[in-house]
Amino acid sequence: MGRVIKVLKLGTNPGRRRADRGRALVAGGAGFLGSHLCQRLVSDGYEVIALDNFHTGKKYNLAAIARDASFTCIKHDIVDELPADFAVDEIYNLACPASPPHYQADPIHTFKTSVLGSINLLELARRHNAKIFQASTSEVYGDPLVHPQPEGYFGNVNTHGPRSCYDEGKRSAETLFFDYSRTYGIDVRVARIFNTYGPRMQPDDGRVVSNFIVQALRGDDITVYGSGAQTRSFCFVNDLIEGFVRLMNAAAAPQHPVNLGNPVEFTIMELAELVIDYTNSPSRIVHRPLPVDDPRQRKPDISFARQHLGWEPKVALSEGLANTTAYFDALLGGRRFVVPRSVHASVREATA
Repeated sequence: MGRVIKVLKLGTNPGRRRADRGRALVAGGAGFLGSHLCQRLVSDGYEVIALDNFHTGKKYNLAAIARDASFTCIKHDIVDELPADFAVDEIYNLACPASPPHYQADPIHTFKTSVLGSINLLELARRHNAKIFQASTSEVYGDPLVHPQPEGYFGNVNTHGPRSCYDEGKRSAETLFFDYSRTYGIDVRVARIFNTYGPRMQPDDGRVVSNFIVQALRGDDITVYGSGAQTRSFCFVNDLIEGFVRLMNAAAAPQHPVNLGNPVEFTIMELAELVIDYTNSPSRIVHRPLPVDDPRQRKPDISFARQHLGWEPKVALSEGLANTTAYFDALLGGRRFVVPRSVHASVREATA
């Protein structure tokens, strides 16, 4: 059976349904995205069970719902088998480190999480005829040769580089999900996530938004890798979670992955300058060599999500950065959030 699961807080018996909307299992439920999703599902009337091995997830991310009778948190690694009688109606698989420092720290376990973890959750879905959602990633496009990236683009991925454990693990998981769907008729939903940011990211997350904000708040040099001309499209966490819920609740399961991200594109230098302005920081921008396989461009084509889910991001980067900076300021406890010096009219806004 594998490792014994450890219940951190038990609201209800995992073998008995109680909530109006049914029971949802969120693997990786104490992480950045997982904790926001758990909170949303509880508010929507679900009984929610969070699984997390707490390698990168944090218990304090779940503080807002920890005492709710419809919420349960269980310490468990999805690489290990789940009990057969663990009855659920919906499964969300968000269990995998998503930042390069974290997923490269133990690349073999990262790959196992994507592949063995997906198999374990798919088998659980198969046993209980549950809908299952896979949090895939824009990293499956690698360093794309097509811009923006539509779901039909097969990508340009290095299969043996330092990022491959994550990129190829997620690509393999997508294959497993659609093979299980074709073979066993399981209802699968697969989202490809683009550069999400917001409260509950970790200070050592290693992704660009958290890096820049933490460096600016501390007055450290802001580290830009390469020239800073490479681009990303930044989606605020609340918008992304809305996309998750809409994709899971869609009447028909798309027969392909669905891009979820903000299609407004910024250079890394634009982001660095915006963060300095927002924090009124004395930080200088310094340049370091670009990491291996770092994508030069990243921008989603969200035509399918707009047309079939009625979804697109609503939160402008200016609003999302203010919210995220205030969160890090409180978390670090080091300095008061300062109102930005300008309205940033020169920077494109990610408005709906």
